[in-house]
Amino acid sequence: MQPMKIGNIDLGERPLFLAPMDDVTDPSFRYVCKMYGADMMYTEFVSSDALVHDSQKSFDKMKVYDYERPIGIQIYGNIPEAMLSAAQFAEQCNPDLIDINFGCPVKKIANRGAGSGMMRDPDKMVEITKMVVEGIRLPVTVKTRLGWDEDSKIIVELAERLQDAGISALTIHGRTRAQMYKGAADWTLIGEVKKNPRMRIPIIGNGDITNDEQADRAFEDYGVDGVMIGRATYGHPWLFKEIRHYFETGEHLPPMSVEDRVDLAKIHLAKSIEIKGEKVGILEMRRHLATYFKGLDNFKETRLKLVTLTDPNELYSTLDHIKEVWK
Repeated sequence: MQPMKIGNIDLGERPLFLAPMDDVTDPSFRYVCKMYGADMMYTEFVSSDALVHDSQKSFDKMKVYDYERPIGIQIYGNIPEAMLSAAQFAEQCNPDLIDINFGCPVKKIANRGAGSGMMRDPDKMVEITKMVVEGIRLPVTVKTRLGWDEDSKIIVELAERLQDAGISALTIHGRTRAQMYKGAADWTLIGEVKKNPRMRIPIIGNGDITNDEQADRAFEDYGVDGVMIGRATYGHPWLFKEIRHYFETGEHLPPMSVEDRVDLAKIHLAKSIEIKGEKVGILEMRRHLATYFKGLDNFKETRLKLVTLTDPNELYSTLDHIKEVWK
């Protein structure tokens, strides 16, 4: 298998991508995913409208760090001029590429014509893409879905049009917008796009990859150039290491010990506080802390502490307690 490239970014063979997820893939989470072998990562998605209106929160989301590279900034919106401006703002933050989100199915985004709402207006989708490609110097990639609903799976033709607009890679989530995250992802259409002789750009598959064997089958059965993993990394960022180990040895890594999970939680917490300050860093870590210890027996009281404590020393003590009790 040839190494995958996006523009001049060499991602090696069988690269693994961390999907951009709002309120999840912040810098501290990206830090631990990189620790465990994510080959390419993205910021949380940023609204083009918010950037145009000078939203500090949106500018903060675009801060990237050298240790994360290669890293992309993902933008979304449905107004061509605003999307171009957003891409140009994002480019100034010095990422390695700009990704356009045409895939988010959340109602408040899709129903106003952004994210996967663009699937109902492919001409406008292509117009926006072309405008962004021509308006910045960095490589531009797109993430999208199979179509709006079961009766409008337009991805095979749409992929050609997006390629012709100048994108450097395409990520396809194997569901329609109507499916949201329900039902099984349909990888057959992702495979059809990859097998289309007209397609020259890398195709990245996304949807329902939760373990090492599924990642292996995605490459073997559908011929994709890369695999993007989203929700399965939440509380399980070491999934990248498990998959890479399986690729290299054909064997499964043993489950991560409670002791190692505690050490990871401490690293993640420290990075969150370092980047966002004590108050916000702890508040935003709550969504992650308990997820590292799913499945432990008699954990309810300790979980409550992890999601309510505000003092970092008490949090670290609670994590040490977990290591002692649940060996």
